[in-house]
Amino acid sequence: MAFDGLYLHYVINELKNTIIDGRINKINQPEKDEIIFTIKTKNHGKVKLLISSSSSYPKIHITNEIKENPLTPPLFNMVLRKYLNNSKIIDIEQIGTDRIGKISFLTTDELGFDSKYNLYFEIMGRHSNITLVRDRDNIIMDSIKHITEDINRFRTILPSLEFVLPPSTNKLDPFTFTKEEFEIVSKNTDFNTNFASKVFMGIGKDISKDIYLKYDGDDLFSCIKKYFNVSPEFNIYIENGIPFNFSSMPLSLDNSTIKNYPSPSLLLEDYYKEKDKADRLKNRTLTLQKLINNNIERCIKKEKILLKTLDETKDKDIFKLYGELLTSNIYSIKDGDKEANVYNYYTNDYITISLDPNKSISYNIQKYYKKYNKLKKSEEMANIQLEHNKVELEYLTSVLTNINLIDNYNEIDDIKNELIAEGYIKFSKKKNKSTSTKPLKFTSPDGIDIYVGKNNIQNDYLTTKFASKNDIWLHTKNIPGSHVIIKRTSSDIPNTTLEYAANLAAYYSKGRSGTKVPVDYTEIKNVRKPNGAKAGMVIYLTNKTIYIDPKPI
Repeated sequence: MAFDGLYLHYVINELKNTIIDGRINKINQPEKDEIIFTIKTKNHGKVKLLISSSSSYPKIHITNEIKENPLTPPLFNMVLRKYLNNSKIIDIEQIGTDRIGKISFLTTDELGFDSKYNLYFEIMGRHSNITLVRDRDNIIMDSIKHITEDINRFRTILPSLEFVLPPSTNKLDPFTFTKEEFEIVSKNTDFNTNFASKVFMGIGKDISKDIYLKYDGDDLFSCIKKYFNVSPEFNIYIENGIPFNFSSMPLSLDNSTIKNYPSPSLLLEDYYKEKDKADRLKNRTLTLQKLINNNIERCIKKEKILLKTLDETKDKDIFKLYGELLTSNIYSIKDGDKEANVYNYYTNDYITISLDPNKSISYNIQKYYKKYNKLKKSEEMANIQLEHNKVELEYLTSVLTNINLIDNYNEIDDIKNELIAEGYIKFSKKKNKSTSTKPLKFTSPDGIDIYVGKNNIQNDYLTTKFASKNDIWLHTKNIPGSHVIIKRTSSDIPNTTLEYAANLAAYYSKGRSGTKVPVDYTEIKNVRKPNGAKAGMVIYLTNKTIYIDPKPI
């Protein structure tokens, strides 16, 4: 999986036919490393161009995705707006066939003179960047990532400095190389899976390996020349239902299905949408995950301590017996005795009990009764705390599951508010400007409405306020997950609707990746929330169970 220079070549070709001569209408920066230009074009209407310098998923392509923008635009966004608003795109080009490109803009400065700016984008993993450069003197106006001399001595990317491209290589252009050039560059390179990536500029490991596998033993130059002259195919490769690779060339990959796209941008939009979203959501929930995991670890440690306490109290009854036997034989035992050999009428034999010779027999009796009572109280408290600890651990696990199922940033705020209410996060007077999210709504194949809670606040709302007493409630059995409600429209619920809802309950749970996931279901009137229970925690009776292999809806 790589957005290599070859793929960028085809993206640039697509953009040449789409955005050149278009005018910049809007510039937004929804993420710290991502820019979206809204461009008015003559033949394609309004087009949105996304450029990302993400370390994980750097890219450039046309997008239709709508993203929420921050309330205060970042500084780089303001710089772009200052110099590029209403500018005209006059060119876009790739630097060789490397993963670097340049978009040229023509605009009018405050004195009415034409000014040209170049926006360089580098699709290079953790070295990815977006830099605005003034054309007349090659001076950097600003970049989305500042690179200081401490980080890179060869290339310092800071405002007011001269822009320098990355050092060039002696690799060949895969579209224009000659036989003479090929023989010179490749003569000292072994022909293996990495051959093409070492010889040609912008060729990733997947393409390089594919060239090696497809080599038929004929003239190597002719074989590779023919390979790059083939019309591109924009394919996503899927294994076990999960996209794992994409390419601009038809790759030889066994045990995979292929999804073809008419354009490189459509492929990138589809391929990266969920991956990029999941990655960003994960980064934004790291603090919450750490908080929950720390509390889960605390509960696990507490459970071990409580179980150890219970183990220590399992012999408590022997001390009660000692006290009872000493009491029944009090007149036959003398003060100062070190032990008492007394008859145990429970087992019909004699038992020896240790005594403190410096204390009275009454004191020794009370000592054994006090020890018994102390252990009994410890056992009772340990059992109570163990049950509370179990409930808390179940709750925390459910919150962690909800975090892993988050789909948007507002859901993060929902869980934060829930944890504030439960006392895991200190209350802040700072107003939360995000709005609460709503439960998911689905329609079964039979046209029946089904609702799914995405966090414990939504689960409580659906189960205790929204649902009617005859609606059907579903939840994974002994597995953290969402509350699911089937809105009952008749006395009978079709099996197709029940299975559809059970699949939702299994999919939106910790058991999402499992098989034969048990899902309990019952009427809402059989579900209740105990007084003082944590958010999302309920008990239920008279349920039935259905087993489901979870599938995405």
